[in-house]
Amino acid sequence: MPTLPWKTVTPPTTAEVQCMASRLEITSVRHAPGFLLASLRLWRQALRSPGVLGVALKADMLNGTFWTYSAWTDKSAIYAYARAEPHRSTIERKRKVMREATFVFFDAPAAELPLSWEEIRRRIAEQREASHEPAS
Repeated sequence: MPTLPWKTVTPPTTAEVQCMASRLEITSVRHAPGFLLASLRLWRQALRSPGVLGVALKADMLNGTFWTYSAWTDKSAIYAYARAEPHRSTIERKRKVMREATFVFFDAPAAELPLSWEEIRRRIAEQREASHEPAS
């Protein structure tokens, strides 16, 4: 399971930071190498993006699941990164090989960065459960 551990880019200057975590599942493990290469490009882009505080990536290649976790100064910095190239066009291309994607946005105390992968997985699992509940 290739993992790029948490890399602090800029130390936080506020008590709370905006975080984003994702779980991306691909349709077949045959797409895993290409998806990993694309993920690495986007990881490098995030490292250079305005407002980024830190990033991490975990790829479970054999199960076709990729996890990301990043912290930012604010949500607008996350959206600016997502709209910028190469992220925008890469996501458009890779959407064709994705089965499911879950994104979680949350505030976290800056002093607790980085959160553990266990905590990231817990937050994503909660989001997935909530999104699969039938409407009342």
